[in-house]
Amino acid sequence: MTESVRRGTRIAHIGIAVRALDELLPFYRDVLGMPDVPLDDADGASIAGLAAGESLVELLEAQSEDTPIGKYVAKRGPGIHHVCFAVDDLDGTLQKCRDAGLRLIDETPRIGAEGKRIAFLHPSATGGVLVELSEY
Repeated sequence: MTESVRRGTRIAHIGIAVRALDELLPFYRDVLGMPDVPLDDADGASIAGLAAGESLVELLEAQSEDTPIGKYVAKRGPGIHHVCFAVDDLDGTLQKCRDAGLRLIDETPRIGAEGKRIAFLHPSATGGVLVELSEY
């Protein structure tokens, strides 16, 4: 990727684990006035997307208790689940993470919500925050 088309790292979205979408969606949509962004469900979660400027807020409701979001809510309760950073070069960024000795959850990118290539970094490597990396 040439420097002229590089966008730099930015917050793509924040994933918020919720017990029930219908309980919190009115706050974000109706009170805060955040417009809906249609997103496909992924990883066993029903996802409601909301625009927050150039970034998204993803409300994540577990479709069953044995999904990643279901396990998260059962253990920690609802709240911020992860922060996703869009990067120019996902493969290159993952290699930099490996070179830095960071623990990865996804050794290779996979397809996530919105059909984008994603990979997660382990919270133990990022100050206790589950970090998702995504290509633009």
